[in-house]
Amino acid sequence: MHSTADMNNTVGSRPLYKQVYDSLANRISEGDWKPAQSLPSEFALAAELGVSQGTVRKALTELETDKVVERRQGKGTFVSEHTDEDSNFRFFRLTRRDGSRLMPTGKIESIHRRPANRLERTVFGFEESDDVIEICRLRIVDDLPCATENIVIPHRLFPDIEKSTSLTTSLYPLYQREFGIHVVNAEEQLRSEIANKQQAKRLKAPIGTPLLRVDRIAHTIHGQAVERRTSRLDTRNYSYSVMVN
Repeated sequence: MHSTADMNNTVGSRPLYKQVYDSLANRISEGDWKPAQSLPSEFALAAELGVSQGTVRKALTELETDKVVERRQGKGTFVSEHTDEDSNFRFFRLTRRDGSRLMPTGKIESIHRRPANRLERTVFGFEESDDVIEICRLRIVDDLPCATENIVIPHRLFPDIEKSTSLTTSLYPLYQREFGIHVVNAEEQLRSEIANKQQAKRLKAPIGTPLLRVDRIAHTIHGQAVERRTSRLDTRNYSYSVMVN
């Protein structure tokens, strides 16, 4: 937890409400408040941190914008909880042609631990050689595969994840629930590819089928990269849908 003295010592480097934001975000990350648990009132937080309620309110507003907390009218402020439905809505972009959302199931093809390659060391900020966990799985809609996923995560952040029984559903609720890792945003790059023999076999599609490749890096509230995911989507029957605000 950031004490009042800690924040006062750093005034000038970051606005005070940003320091309150950091303090609350750290406490959430460290498990002081669990998913779906209520935070103390603005008055109580202001008194504890030695700042005004307005400063606390501004910090909470930013935390809500970043989907770390949610405010419920007349009930208070709660730590946001990833659910399968919420995670699919935010991070699984395939929709039917009419725009309706899909709720895919998953099938694990393989999961293993290996040394990180050079790109992964750069993405995850490894200062030296370290291991990653690689998960290969299919996403399935209407009993047919619609996407392949190759997911790479740092082993030290997700020890024994291969023993989890929740690897076929949305992973971000699992990260939050079992490892205290709260994914709040993801950066994606899109490009087109042609299905090779292996990809075609995984997707039960003809060789040469046009695919949409999506390279994603998922980040925590602190900007830490915790997942690198490459998805190849068969969009013959679906659309890739993004809401632009």
